[in-house]
Amino acid sequence: MARPPIDDGVVLLTGASSGIGLELARLLAPRARVLALVARREARLTALKRELEGAAPRCKVLVLPADLADRASTDAMLDALLAETPEIDVLINNAGFGDMDLFELADWAKTEKMLRLNVDGLLYLTHRLLGGMVARRRGGVLNVSSGAGMAFFPGFAAYIGTKHFVTGFTEALRLDLSGTGVVVSQLCPGPVATEFEEVAGNFTGMSPPKLVELSAAACAKKALRGFDRGRALIVPGALMWLVMRAAERTPRWVRRLLLTPFARALRAKRLRSSKPA
Repeated sequence: MARPPIDDGVVLLTGASSGIGLELARLLAPRARVLALVARREARLTALKRELEGAAPRCKVLVLPADLADRASTDAMLDALLAETPEIDVLINNAGFGDMDLFELADWAKTEKMLRLNVDGLLYLTHRLLGGMVARRRGGVLNVSSGAGMAFFPGFAAYIGTKHFVTGFTEALRLDLSGTGVVVSQLCPGPVATEFEEVAGNFTGMSPPKLVELSAAACAKKALRGFDRGRALIVPGALMWLVMRAAERTPRWVRRLLLTPFARALRAKRLRSSKPA
């Protein structure tokens, strides 16, 4: 089985400024020859570069600030990267964010940006870089999806739609690339202790149960372990894996029935909340 060429390779990591991406960068730097860090927040990337260069002096760390929801910004980033190192061995599509709201009340500008980043940005980067990997018959693509990509629940309609897209796209892409030497995997974590809730706008006042929540460091470690092994689907955390397997085996009509009371309570709470529409 092919393995993603991380060791002594050129790795492009998006969403590297915080959360899972930050922890992935810390694990990748001791292994990669070149690690390109992409995110909007340049100051955070620069601080991370200093940290990684101190911990892994053999790795060349590139800071490439870009807004991957904007095509011109993405193209400028790719032009700069490919001028520096024309062959990208591994792409890790980690950038993305969520939004919690009733769909009809959600801010459309935020929803549209989420679609452009979670779906269009991921597709475009993969399309731009995949041809070279196939031609060289070596490469790796790790798409960070979510447990939401295999489930449904209220309050996250558009976000869940983006993650179902990523999950379906990654599964089909893996089949397309069978026998090419390019490894395609996806990470589908449950709750992870990151900035997700803050960015999504959690109006419920409730947080995920600590029993199923992973740290970003633990999630990143399990993600790379599964990617190294060429696994198609990586679900970090034994309990979350069991929850997802149980959900898969539960008929959709049963899941809808169980979630309906929660959905109605969520709607009532949202309408009472002060969150701006």
